[in-house]
Amino acid sequence: MKAYVNDETCIGCGTCPEVCPEVFHMTDEGIAHAIDGEIPKDVLGKAKQAEESCPVEAIDIDED
Repeated sequence: MKAYVNDETCIGCGTCPEVCPEVFHMTDEGIAHAIDGEIPKDVLGKAKQAEESCPVEAIDIDED
């Protein structure tokens, strides 16, 4: 599974890296970014929690 952040929707609130810093971080531009690779299985629950916590629904967890 992979995580994606829509950088046009993201408001830079910082919730996702607070919930799951293993997958999300804030860029110098003040928006969130997800790791490029697969979400580690041991943090998948936290990544999904970050997706659900996003106030503007800018995160998508691709379950393929």
